[in-house]
Amino acid sequence: MNKPLKLIPIGNSTGVILPKDVLARLRLHQGDSISIVETSGGLELRAFDPEFEAQISVARDVMKRRRKALRELAK
Repeated sequence: MNKPLKLIPIGNSTGVILPKDVLARLRLHQGDSISIVETSGGLELRAFDPEFEAQISVARDVMKRRRKALRELAK
């Protein structure tokens, strides 16, 4: 699975072609959306899940507003 992928120009942007086996493992098809998530181990590609993204957005908002309280709880 450690096969290098080449970045290619797409208009004024840059893209990458994902192999069929990667698309199958992610259960993706042409036209689907993905999200890129930064983790402690690097970046992860995930199938885009609007419900999950909405939940994460709410969690980020709460963490931003309650930063001081969360720091105290972490001690």
